[in-house]
Amino acid sequence: MSEITEIIDALEKKVQKLFAKIDDLELKNQALQQQLKVSVEEIQQHKSAKENIVKDFEALKMTNALLGSDEYKRDTKLKINALIREIDYCIAQLAD
Repeated sequence: MSEITEIIDALEKKVQKLFAKIDDLELKNQALQQQLKVSVEEIQQHKSAKENIVKDFEALKMTNALLGSDEYKRDTKLKINALIREIDYCIAQLAD
């Protein structure tokens, strides 16, 4: 009979250890999920900052070309032509 109680006691200890490991892993999982959320937010902020920088760069290129720089004149002309086409399209829509 004592042999069975020893086996049961050993099983109970192992089960308790498993529950402790499960609790530890759940805590680690929660910490990692929180860290992932923070990382995702940081990535979104970096993407937003990058988009703003690209927009500013494009605006600076156009301004530079308008001020007489030969480097971006072609791009500026294409942009102006696209804007003119867009305006013509709007005027045509208003005329209908």
